[in-house]
Amino acid sequence: MSAGGTEVPPPRSHVLQGLLGALLLAQGEPLRTERLTRLVWADRAEMTSRESVHVGISRLRKWLRQLGDGGPSIDYEDGYRLAVPGADLDLHRFRALIERARAVEEPEPRAAVLVSALRLRRGPVLTGMEYLDRADVLLRSVEQRVREAVMDLATAAQRVDDPEPAIAAVRALAGDLPFDEPLHAALIDLLAAGGQPAEALNVYRRLGERLADELGVEPSSQVQDAYLRVLDRDRPFAAAPEPAAGARAAVPVPAQLPPGIPDFTGRLDEAALIAESLTSPADGRARTVAVTTIAGMGGIGKTALAVHVAHLLTDTFPDGQLYANLNGDADARPKPSEVLDRFLRALGVSGSGVPPAPAERAALFRSRVAGRRLLVVLDGALNEEQVRPLLPGSPGTAVLVTSRNRLTGLEGATLLDLEVLSPPQAVDLLTRVIGPRRVAAEPEGAVEIVRLCGHIPLAVRIAAGRLAGRPNWTLAHLAEVLRDERGRLDELSVGDLAVRASFRMSYRPLPPATRRAFRMIGLLDAPDFTLWTVAALLGVPLNEARPHLERLIDAQLVNVTGTDATGGLRHRMHELIRLYARECAEAEDAPRQRTAALARALGAWLWLAENAAERIPGPAYASMHGTAARWPLSPATAARLLADPLQWFAAELPALTAAARQACDLKLDELAWDLAASLEKFCDIRGAYDDWRHTNERALRLCRAARNKRGEAVLLRGLLEVITWTSEGRTKPAMVVMRETAERLLRLFTELDDERGMADALIQISWGLVAQGAKEEALATAARALRLAEPCGYLGGQARALQVQAVAHGEEDPLRAVPCLERALEIAERLGNPRLKATVVQFLGVGHAFAGDLATGQDMLNRSITMARELDDRYLETFSLIYLAKLFTAIGDARARATADLALAYSRAGNFGHHLAEALAILGELNLAAGDTAAAVGCLEESVDVWRTRGWLPFLARTLRRLGDAYAAAGDHDAAGIVRAEADDLTGKVSQQTGRQ
Repeated sequence: MSAGGTEVPPPRSHVLQGLLGALLLAQGEPLRTERLTRLVWADRAEMTSRESVHVGISRLRKWLRQLGDGGPSIDYEDGYRLAVPGADLDLHRFRALIERARAVEEPEPRAAVLVSALRLRRGPVLTGMEYLDRADVLLRSVEQRVREAVMDLATAAQRVDDPEPAIAAVRALAGDLPFDEPLHAALIDLLAAGGQPAEALNVYRRLGERLADELGVEPSSQVQDAYLRVLDRDRPFAAAPEPAAGARAAVPVPAQLPPGIPDFTGRLDEAALIAESLTSPADGRARTVAVTTIAGMGGIGKTALAVHVAHLLTDTFPDGQLYANLNGDADARPKPSEVLDRFLRALGVSGSGVPPAPAERAALFRSRVAGRRLLVVLDGALNEEQVRPLLPGSPGTAVLVTSRNRLTGLEGATLLDLEVLSPPQAVDLLTRVIGPRRVAAEPEGAVEIVRLCGHIPLAVRIAAGRLAGRPNWTLAHLAEVLRDERGRLDELSVGDLAVRASFRMSYRPLPPATRRAFRMIGLLDAPDFTLWTVAALLGVPLNEARPHLERLIDAQLVNVTGTDATGGLRHRMHELIRLYARECAEAEDAPRQRTAALARALGAWLWLAENAAERIPGPAYASMHGTAARWPLSPATAARLLADPLQWFAAELPALTAAARQACDLKLDELAWDLAASLEKFCDIRGAYDDWRHTNERALRLCRAARNKRGEAVLLRGLLEVITWTSEGRTKPAMVVMRETAERLLRLFTELDDERGMADALIQISWGLVAQGAKEEALATAARALRLAEPCGYLGGQARALQVQAVAHGEEDPLRAVPCLERALEIAERLGNPRLKATVVQFLGVGHAFAGDLATGQDMLNRSITMARELDDRYLETFSLIYLAKLFTAIGDARARATADLALAYSRAGNFGHHLAEALAILGELNLAAGDTAAAVGCLEESVDVWRTRGWLPFLARTLRRLGDAYAAAGDHDAAGIVRAEADDLTGKVSQQTGRQ
């Protein structure tokens, strides 16, 4: 490498050289720490810690800085990646020349390009690296590219009858690969054609001696055939001589692999694993036959990966590569006996020599490949029964199988489940097909296209093919076309490639009942699901649904994503497969059948959610439900799932919110509002405010359109809670919006003649009145709520009415506030709601502190913090931290600042507007006391801004006065006068309201 025209020597450390070389070979693909450890430390990998890799990368970054700004750099994205801007490396030039040679048909210019490419090679890849794992696919792939280029050059040179340019390249590589028999056969032919028959015979002799001495085998038939051609060239009129003594009969060397994909992308880790499994003994023991299976959904790239690795391993298996496509419809798949017939013919068995019985064909196949180093690729296997007769039985052979099913019944096989590409890999694949210029012009469009393709290689390749065939299309246009779900699979088709056809091959062999399960699962919008969801869709018990789900998993039509908090397995259907399943459902199932299946699944979610909500300590609102049909689960299943209701909600929340949205899309208003309302308690206690708000808003719109007054009222009640306390102020201050909306809520519940709902609405109106300084009106409204809640035994309403009365008495009259809270605490304990109890305890702590009993106040605030943390309720905890910080400030306790800082951090993270304003005001006061007027002004100005959005007038007036003090301390008396005047004006308005009462 060079910097500013000056050559920079490579790092002296072998480790840094290995790291640099590996990252360069990866060409921008990320390499994970474990992979780098195996690559660079090789046989010392087990003794090498992750920290050693990190240290090595750090040292390499330091070395790269010598190359100046804009030079190579290392970043981390799912692994370490070396970015080389405007790379002009020999490796890149070599690959570019090889690609150019592939496009040249005429042998003479093709040979010239190949010679230019091979001149860039200076020896084996990363030669001299002491510990490097040279068997890794990353190095092997480069060496294989070199070998393919040399062999290609040898063929081209023979065709133009000009062997001289190729001899040097073939001889050099043959020296590096002393046991590569096809390469030596090519060298023998070239030397003979170039008038050097004696040297050609010497190459044959030396190779035979090496093979006999070190491997105990004789030259392959390919090498022997080259030897015979040399003799024929020397004696053109003589009969072909007998082979050398002891030489085995010539057996054809099959080379049946399909062409590799030039733009193959990614899969470095997977390719390395496969290559190692096929060439290295398992657990240090020799195996009879190395078998590796690649399983994955249709279009995931199983065949491309298998063929890519097989090409990399051709030098490891010089006796040939057999390939069979086992795909096809269930009735059209080739039988093992048919495949064996083709294999035997490829191995030199005449047609009459192929036995008719399948068992005899299998036995002859095993005999024919015995002692040979041969690779068998079986592509698209349906099951183990199709594969077993095709397995060789002797050491040295290896079998690579691809299948849409996990072939777990193949004893001793290495199993690999192939996943979709990572987003960067998918974009890289798109780039390789359509070119970097178009992707660089629209990077966001490229990311969106591969996302809509689900990062499935086949889908990305098809999308790229469409773009390649339409150079006038923008990437944004194709992305827009693909966004239409109903037409997406139609668009993902080009030439003879189609995503839909790939999925169909997995779907058709399934039993009819399993196909129905597939179609019904595809109807769900939920991002994931469990077994009981499938049972509800099908309307059957769990034990009947389980076999269908397991078949779909084996067929790679459904994936297992992990185990959730309840201990159950969660499953997911890929987005494009889901679209195909919906197509099938629309074609094969009547609308009423589809609606009934969805109603059962949504009803099961609702039944579980309302039962779980009753068992968690959320807000003490009156429980209200509608008339939507439920789908109850068995008592044993329900008991297992809801053993910890909070854990069940945590595992199921994404699916529940999606279920509520889907109910809205289906216009099932009763299901929609009840599902949304059942989530409120969990969302409140866990701070899932966005899920709460968005779900309620969507279901509320549906209820209003359907004139579902009860659903509208219940959703509005919950929505009012979340938008008041945890959302940014809108066009009006939050507490003003709360009062106005609560008055509309009161009208709804009054029309429904629901006294519990009316009490809830009145309590929320009371909060709005307190914020405006209308103390007496707030007390009267809370008393009215209490009178409604008591006769109907609504304990939660009673406790919350007493709480808001205490807040109305406030800091000015704590002796009246405390008795209200003590009554509320008694009710909370009777109700058995720890969330309500923690809330009342924290308000009691505030009341006692303001009444002068600081020790009791501090104790109760600490108790409430402990209770909030047990509930994992950050909102409650933050409130207690704020008033604890106020108490510490009042008594001069040094813990005040740390407590206020923690409250501020929690408030910002949770978007707790009221708490944020309070925490900032406390810190402003502490900064002012410490003489840091600039910090005090900053905190208090922000606090005032937040209080304006809250609309809590007494607190706003108080903070304005503190800000006036800070301005004055900073010497800005004009600003101090302005904010103090505003504070006086607000205080006057509050007093006027109190006077009117």
